[in-house]
Amino acid sequence: MAYPDTQIISTGRTPERFAGMVNTPVFRGSTILAKDFESWETSTSSDNPYSLYCRFGTPTTQSLETAMAELEGGYASLVYPSGLSACTHALLAFVTSGGHALLSDNIYGPTRHFADHVLTRLGVQVSYFDPSDLQDLEKNLRATTQVVFVESPGSLTFEIGDISAIAARTHSMGAYLLLDNTWASPLYFKPFEHAVDVSVHSATKYIVGHSDALLGVATANARAWDKLRSTTHACGETAGADDVYLALRGLRSMAVRLRQHWQNGLALAEDLQQHAAIAQVHHPALPSHRSYALWQRDFLGASGLFSFELKRSDHDYLQRFFDALQHFGIGLSWGGYESLVLPVGTPLRSTRPWSGQGYLVRLHAGLEDLRDLQADLHRALDLAEATLTVSVASNPTA
Repeated sequence: MAYPDTQIISTGRTPERFAGMVNTPVFRGSTILAKDFESWETSTSSDNPYSLYCRFGTPTTQSLETAMAELEGGYASLVYPSGLSACTHALLAFVTSGGHALLSDNIYGPTRHFADHVLTRLGVQVSYFDPSDLQDLEKNLRATTQVVFVESPGSLTFEIGDISAIAARTHSMGAYLLLDNTWASPLYFKPFEHAVDVSVHSATKYIVGHSDALLGVATANARAWDKLRSTTHACGETAGADDVYLALRGLRSMAVRLRQHWQNGLALAEDLQQHAAIAQVHHPALPSHRSYALWQRDFLGASGLFSFELKRSDHDYLQRFFDALQHFGIGLSWGGYESLVLPVGTPLRSTRPWSGQGYLVRLHAGLEDLRDLQADLHRALDLAEATLTVSVASNPTA
């Protein structure tokens, strides 16, 4: 078995199929003609039903699917037009009317919205649990539970669940365990070594890596594969060949990029911990983080995404802080080469109130020079604090 940096270069590539081309070419199309009647009959047989229509895959999509299955250690993968699409179709694959879906309370907001507003309309009962509390999981599992969906760490508050323990309890009820593994990427958490049934990625993030394509991937074990594949194909989900090609291109450099994201992110988290304006920093690779022991045990690295709490939350203070940033854009998504911040405030919780004391800000550390990022954050924080000091001095009763 090759080391990860070598595996990510070679996986999914078959130059001998494409006249020696190093990268799998972009195959655009809809219809694939059968060579003759016999090949038509073979292509539509029960064990190979989809080989003559591009909605079910092209050599481009198959290259990415093969690569992702190999990197994660799963049985097979499917690509989707977005990360949310991968999440929603993975959920749909394992629920039926009258069944129960149990989701971690820190999941991606649009996934929560889908569960609350679409699954419930289909007759599925939906509830939430604290992923860092196994007793809360056990309390919420039911005889009708069909699927447990976990995001670890959560993409706003970064709690890590004990995935092996969650899997054992999920499987004891006959349910499937789904994991949103986007934060760690296929390199830094191996879901199928922890008995996950389906691992989902927003490939938009680190796999594409350049903020220029939307894509999702779901990888299943053998037990879950038929349900995932049949549901996805029945819903007509597919991804464009050009976006898949961008993901394949990004994949080859992901190991190198991710190390820089990790290094920059952790250094910024350590730096922010020392700033007087910060109430708390949420980064699983910090020894002060409540999930640090699980991160050390189960993960092979970290990404550039974490969050922190500002002590102040008044509008003028926030506006001065965010508007003073020069190297951090304000925007959704993450995983590209650029640094971003996302104003969150108070994250949504169902099981118990959010325990944070400040205004939550999510930060993605890009590939810029760390010194510029550190200086930018300090300048923005100091400007917001200085403005506050001037305001109080001019109005002592404020």
